[in-house]
Amino acid sequence: MPRPARMHAVSDETTEIVDSVLDYARRRALYRDVPLDKPMTERELRRLAPGSITPEGIGARRAIARFEDVLAPACLSIDHPGYLSFIPSAPTKAAIAFDVVVSASAIYGGSWAEGAGAVYAENEVLHWLAAEFGLPEGAGGVFVQGGTIGNLSALVAARQAARERREAEGLPAPRRWVVVGSAEAHSSIASAAGVMDVDVLPVATGDDGLLHGAAVAAALDSLADEDRAAFAVVATAGTTNFGIVDDLASIAAVTREREVWLHVDGAYGLAAALVPETRPLFAGVEFADSLIVDPHKWLFAPFDACALIYRDPGHGKRAHTQHAEYLDTLTEADDWNPADFAVQLTRRARGLPLWFSLATHGTEHYREAIASGIELARRIADEIERRDGVHLVRDPQLSVVVFQREGWSPADYRAWSDRLLDEQLAFVVPSSHEGETVLRFAIVSPLTTFERLTEILDTLE
Repeated sequence: MPRPARMHAVSDETTEIVDSVLDYARRRALYRDVPLDKPMTERELRRLAPGSITPEGIGARRAIARFEDVLAPACLSIDHPGYLSFIPSAPTKAAIAFDVVVSASAIYGGSWAEGAGAVYAENEVLHWLAAEFGLPEGAGGVFVQGGTIGNLSALVAARQAARERREAEGLPAPRRWVVVGSAEAHSSIASAAGVMDVDVLPVATGDDGLLHGAAVAAALDSLADEDRAAFAVVATAGTTNFGIVDDLASIAAVTREREVWLHVDGAYGLAAALVPETRPLFAGVEFADSLIVDPHKWLFAPFDACALIYRDPGHGKRAHTQHAEYLDTLTEADDWNPADFAVQLTRRARGLPLWFSLATHGTEHYREAIASGIELARRIADEIERRDGVHLVRDPQLSVVVFQREGWSPADYRAWSDRLLDEQLAFVVPSSHEGETVLRFAIVSPLTTFERLTEILDTLE
């Protein structure tokens, strides 16, 4: 048999390869004590893992051993309970295991014709989320790679809708399209605007850190001419740095009155709308024209998965459906093709690990897990306030706790952060706010404990 065929055929060799990989995957998924690990320099990696890619290959056993012994330990484990920087991820074991199934099943998730069962399952999750957020029946969308792609795709649909509206009203296109958002909006909004060649109008938040409707109204009024026109307002449901939820209700009132598209970036925080105690923070999200939430953050799914949901999916479809002769068989059918709703064509069925975990554990367990993170943030915030030498920068709304060590320079913060990682206690990197260095606990994992957080605080004394 020709060698290229041997790479794909089932044989003793391929059985050994699959067994080696699945054995490691099983052991890694079932670790009771997940290693935090740390990065290595490129020089160290060249010394420890040279020559993996060769004409004849090094074989599955050597390759998996190289990954397990050298490459994996040079990567931080995002599911470690001490990983508290950025916004962590803590996928359930069910979701991790099913992610293997998704790859093994060789499913194409871009069209109904090729992946109907997978698309149906993904849509079950999207419809559940849409209902939880108060969107009307018929709302829907797609799982994309992450919040950056989700925000970009939503804004492309918003601009298309604005163009259609102006054309219907006989109005000329503005010289420049503008997206209005908080000065605290995620960096992906500016990135999306750059890709789209549109302008961003940043709006200052109030003293409470929230974007309010009155400020949005003033910003929209400043664009009341034919030269520049707003096609979308972006509100944030859980900022990355502080976990702050904008005043969605007042913003929604303004956008509805002005007939401007409202997009809610809830990549991190919108999951907290599933918890009854924090649901009031998100009042107004039900009026969103589009929204995103990242299951790979606070809905305990593996990377990479962002749920993009449209109030009226028709807007997304008109903006994103790709047309070509070889796609006619798909675009001429009245099917739900996920590729029609975002900046993508080829896609894996990345929503299936979340579907499996939700189906396995039930939605109430998810609510409880999210609520536990919120409660832990409140407890550790109280502990910080009780201690000398440290103080809160702002009371937490969700599960991000921002604080400062009094008297420290930026270099002190960096040295402390490096020492924590060297000692394998935690990964906590400095951030900044209003020009000052701060620290953040971004709490996502249900395995993160109050005791671990207090142990980290003890190192600040």
